[in-house]
Amino acid sequence: MTSPDESQEHQALRQAVATFATHHPRTPGTDPRPFWQEAAKLGYIGVNLPEAYGGGGGGITELSLVLEEMGAAGNPLLMMIVSPAICGTVISRFGTAAQKREWLPALADGSRLMAFGITEPDAGSNSHRITTTARRDGTDWLLTGRKVFVSGVDIADATLIVGRTEDARTGRLKPCLFIVPRDTPGFGRRKIDMELSAAEKQFELTLDDVRLPADALVGDEDAGLLQLFAGLNPERIMTAAFAIGMGRHALSKAVAYARERTVWNAPIGAHQAIAHPLAEAHIQLELARLMMQKAARLYDAGDDMGAGEAANMAKYAAAEACVRAVDQAVHTLGGNGLTREFGLASLITAARVSRIAPVSREMILNYVSHQTLGLPKSY
Repeated sequence: MTSPDESQEHQALRQAVATFATHHPRTPGTDPRPFWQEAAKLGYIGVNLPEAYGGGGGGITELSLVLEEMGAAGNPLLMMIVSPAICGTVISRFGTAAQKREWLPALADGSRLMAFGITEPDAGSNSHRITTTARRDGTDWLLTGRKVFVSGVDIADATLIVGRTEDARTGRLKPCLFIVPRDTPGFGRRKIDMELSAAEKQFELTLDDVRLPADALVGDEDAGLLQLFAGLNPERIMTAAFAIGMGRHALSKAVAYARERTVWNAPIGAHQAIAHPLAEAHIQLELARLMMQKAARLYDAGDDMGAGEAANMAKYAAAEACVRAVDQAVHTLGGNGLTREFGLASLITAARVSRIAPVSREMILNYVSHQTLGLPKSY
């Protein structure tokens, strides 16, 4: 699905990814790493990372395009939201020269992955209540705390952890980012038993006085909040891409079925009760896609403030459009929509996740109401 306002390069990238993903079908729940490696060889995984470190030299615009087309082909990669989009972006923008040399080429070529840990049992949507703390011990850091719903820790070589350090001037805690290698002593993980069927597993992390060298800190200790949101905006844009791809995949199955399925004298797609809801779902996905593209362009242009608003709106619109598309697709197929053969039933739960993570629809409405509309906060 190309757009006339896209450049020829973007249209070519979109078509190439769509062809690649379509010809590499993956059964839900199977190991995504072989597909990840193949995508990385073609430059898709690191398309947003700097060319100087083996990436494609593009931005979130290109990376979101890649993920959308993978999702539309029924073969999305959840860790693209995390490894190249969040972690790769943060390191490329704020990391030291040594961190860039160590991580960016490996993230780009797919030989290493990085997870991202921010959510805590008692913090949830309120990142200001994070209690994972880092304190100095000589030249080292000691990191202590807990994280939940961290994707892919078992396959990631390290996790970018959001912690807090004490401000020497005020005594208040401020957010900071630390790279924690998977096998670091004191860094424990427990798989969360999810009913959601996904190849990438969810984990609870415990950090018990995890000792880290000084160079585990990413960027400036006094600019942690800025650096954090530089990673969260791409996360929202990429989540929108994930949701739009999923919605397009479900819709394409429903449209194909509606063209062929005949109950009376014509295909069911000829009936407006079937055709109109599918048309509405398509419209909503297209509108969400436009907002996602706007958010990506703003982010790539360096407009973090404008991108923050657009990224939240894109994530909200994409989640709503995805849920609507999946629901209508299942309804179009009737009983067949719940069979394993058509592969739609599992999307019902997956689509709901796009409303919840990485930020809930209610928190986005809070953001828009007081940041965009200027209304007073309720909290």
